[in-house]
Amino acid sequence: MGKVLLVTGGSRGIGAAIAAAAAENGWSVVVNYRAGKADAEQVVTNIRSAGGTATCVGGDVSRECDVRAIFAHCLERHGRIDGLVNNAGILHHAGKLETFDLARWDAVFAVNVRGAFLCSREAVRLMSTRHGGSGGSIVNLSSMAAVLGGAGEFIDYAASKGAIESMTVGLAREVGAEGIRINAIRPGLITTDIHGSSGDPARAERLATTVPMGRPGSPAEVSEAVVWLLSGAASYVTGAVLAVSGGR
Repeated sequence: MGKVLLVTGGSRGIGAAIAAAAAENGWSVVVNYRAGKADAEQVVTNIRSAGGTATCVGGDVSRECDVRAIFAHCLERHGRIDGLVNNAGILHHAGKLETFDLARWDAVFAVNVRGAFLCSREAVRLMSTRHGGSGGSIVNLSSMAAVLGGAGEFIDYAASKGAIESMTVGLAREVGAEGIRINAIRPGLITTDIHGSSGDPARAERLATTVPMGRPGSPAEVSEAVVWLLSGAASYVTGAVLAVSGGR
């Protein structure tokens, strides 16, 4: 059995692509989902059909009790955890900040930031050599929105991803001597159905002309960067935020 990787929000889009790519590279993958059980089970079936190892586990990463249960599943099924990808995230309909209510702001930060914090905390407790672990790697999913700001569309989402990048750098410095590497990927315009959540399913294609490479990216292109950061090939990389954005 290979090293064990937990991918949050792994039932579709970038998360599903990461799970598949990691399995192809020898990881035993735990696919987390919140509501898409059937999709997560299909991801697991696809991985197993290709000769990989995978299980799935439900749970809302914004809930502390759910996160503890997710990690308990990893330990029960695999006895260890070596990698974590904090991919779970939500996006609401595009709009200006003045129209947002507090419930929307809190919901975005609950999943996108609190979820990454809770999962990272549990992973560090298990991986840290200071606690008897054997080290590991965490990759956080940020967004080019953290740099561009999301004006007129989703400042709340952009702000949540800015928080992810700050946590990435801080935690990398905090646990660097404990055998754990922390990095982030900053995807640009990627063709996934998350754009439908903003009310503009064709957004990636519509904004393709703003990308120097002239096209949106694919989930597979993001997954390759994530798997590299998880791997020993990136053994001296920590605290990095890697843009996968076609130059945008």
